[in-house]
Amino acid sequence: MKFSCHVQTRINDYRIAKDLEDWGYDACWFPDTQMMWSDCYATMALAAQCTSRIHIGTGVAITGTRIAPTTAAAISSINVLAPGRTFLGIGTGHTAMRVMGQDPMPVKEFREYLRVVRTMLKGENVDYTYRDKTTEIAWQHHGGGFRNTFDPIPIYVAANGPMALRAAGAYGDGLVSIFNEQPEMMRANLEMVKAGAEKVGRKLDDSFHTVSLCHAVVLRPGEKLTDRRVVEVAGSWVVTALHFVYEVWRYTRDDSVIPPFMRNVWQQYLDRIEHMPLPEDKKHQALHEGHCSYYPAVERSMLTPEMIEGTCIVGGPSEVAERIRAAGRAGLKEVSLLPPLMHLRDVAREFAQKVIPLV
Repeated sequence: MKFSCHVQTRINDYRIAKDLEDWGYDACWFPDTQMMWSDCYATMALAAQCTSRIHIGTGVAITGTRIAPTTAAAISSINVLAPGRTFLGIGTGHTAMRVMGQDPMPVKEFREYLRVVRTMLKGENVDYTYRDKTTEIAWQHHGGGFRNTFDPIPIYVAANGPMALRAAGAYGDGLVSIFNEQPEMMRANLEMVKAGAEKVGRKLDDSFHTVSLCHAVVLRPGEKLTDRRVVEVAGSWVVTALHFVYEVWRYTRDDSVIPPFMRNVWQQYLDRIEHMPLPEDKKHQALHEGHCSYYPAVERSMLTPEMIEGTCIVGGPSEVAERIRAAGRAGLKEVSLLPPLMHLRDVAREFAQKVIPLV
């Protein structure tokens, strides 16, 4: 099992990658969310310069905000600075696009985007369509040091829905999903991934990587889920999961997507959205307030013990370690934590000291 952290991409805190490296983490993921945080590639370039072992990548790159050749150029540039330890996490932009009031990239376009990037990162020419015009594009060579496509850059596809999961199998070297730490979810997702691979004639082997974007709350002796420290450590991830489910529900109106542990707060959350002091055409500006950094004070009452247990890996060190081992038996290969901004270092350090050695 590998361990990593997704961090809030703040350019003047790029040394978080060095801290994680020193604490024994395998990777540091820098999200690509334009309306919230700093540019991920600029931050990764600085992080690459101050580290020597830890893997560095996008967590995840957003296809709707950069054309495919730009993404290939950006990540292969980072691979010059961190050769052999650079990876590309990539997704349709569920949050990054929603906060602009836009939709994520449709999966059909996403598959084509992945095909182009994957081919370019092999150093090969590729047919590329831009504004309905298709041409063959090729890297231009001006000497060394501009990009590195010689050391492989694995592509980890962010996917939760069936079509995106199949795209991960068709074009990805790995999968990153939320709730993959739940064994039944991990198994179901892998079945979809394998089906996507088989459809294009790929046979996935043990090198296919699997990652759970998640959060862990390591309880101290005597702590309860209602204690202030526990709520503060869990809060940002809990409401992020709530926002994610709401975005799925608002487009499908399918109540089956609401997990059982959310149902006691669901109507309260809908009321919160209805009474936002914004017109309908601007509510996207506030729906993801605090995303993965903090929880909005108005949503504090929704941080119930059921919500914390339902969205986080919770327990004492040995309990958390056993849940991770169970996920590993179901096919999970990497646990990637996303702690709140204010507590990032404390949570990551404590997890490295108390849980990782047990796993």
